[in-house]
Amino acid sequence: MKNDYAHYISQTAKVLQPSGIRKFFDLAAGMKDVISLGVGEPDFITPWNIREAAILSMEQGFTSYTANAGLLELREEISIYLRTRFSVEYDAKNQIIVTVGASQAIDLAFRAILNQGDEVLIVEPAFVSYAPLVSLAGGKPIAVSTSAENGFKVTPEQIEQAITEKTKAILLCFPNNPTGTSLNETELIEIAKMINKHDLLVVSDEIYAELTYDETFTSFASIDGMYERTILINGFSKGFAMTGWRLGMLAAPKELVEVMLKIFQYTTMCAPTMLQYGAIEALRNTFHEVESMQKSYRRRRNYVVQTLNNIGLDCHTPGGAFYVFPSIRATRLTSEQFAEELLMKEKVAVVPGNVFGESGEGYIRCSYASSMPQLQEALKRMQRFIEAKGVSSNNHVGESIYY
Repeated sequence: MKNDYAHYISQTAKVLQPSGIRKFFDLAAGMKDVISLGVGEPDFITPWNIREAAILSMEQGFTSYTANAGLLELREEISIYLRTRFSVEYDAKNQIIVTVGASQAIDLAFRAILNQGDEVLIVEPAFVSYAPLVSLAGGKPIAVSTSAENGFKVTPEQIEQAITEKTKAILLCFPNNPTGTSLNETELIEIAKMINKHDLLVVSDEIYAELTYDETFTSFASIDGMYERTILINGFSKGFAMTGWRLGMLAAPKELVEVMLKIFQYTTMCAPTMLQYGAIEALRNTFHEVESMQKSYRRRRNYVVQTLNNIGLDCHTPGGAFYVFPSIRATRLTSEQFAEELLMKEKVAVVPGNVFGESGEGYIRCSYASSMPQLQEALKRMQRFIEAKGVSSNNHVGESIYY
């Protein structure tokens, strides 16, 4: 056998591009004194009561498999959570699956609904895994580009222009990664009309639902007529500071969940048992800490947005998540050039906007899920960098926290 494995590798997998986010994270990991604003991970440690519940479950010997869909006790808590927080009702017994992260939930959704060649609309800029997951499921991702002029909000008209006879579904993520853009109930209702008109399914990634700052979050499944069309994706990583736990959830009509559960049975069996006990505790007794983290992110958002605009990088105010998406066009650098030079010269890691789709070119994604001292130092370095590129600023980076 020759050592040339090209003949054996799947053509679909072969053309997949590595994550642009991980590329810059890996570069930064090998350097000293780097401030990383690249990876979307809370700087908060998982609250102790959640960790303690997981540890206690192991001490008590709860180390066997759970039901494929997850502990019924946890699914019941998820059902209560979705009803009380977002006004959507799902049966714990047959409409909810506990997954290994929200990313797996999205993967299950696509594999359950797509046939070869089916098209999925993806609103861009978009998280880097969406399009590859569509492709791996045999579908074809179709970009629907948004712009800063409209606050990176998608319109029903843009959606309709992208629809063809092969369109089966649309993926929506709000608050959005990477732009932080959120959509209010009125805007969602207008999009729902277009989805009804063209008989589409919706994969609604609501992982940042707990991190909205200016308006009440509205779940897409709560919009009139959308419950039957929506696969709701959520999880514990962002709002509960549980990224490394890799626990997600999906909720959908029973008929869709039955298909997704079959795939889940053969690929995963169940999410880790002890972590599910931690998630039960998270949903029962941790919302005071969730709200405290949310308030902290809001303060950081206000500080970062105002400072970026002051130093010469135009930046809209995101409605949620923990990212800003400033324009770097004033520097006359591409997104890749800006990110690489900033890392090498000032040791600040950001993600070039083009990895989130073509409409992200000319922007960078910065996470403000870092401590305020780190954010202040990172912005000082960024100001020094862009001033060296001839971009004038209105002000120097201050020490104030903006509320």
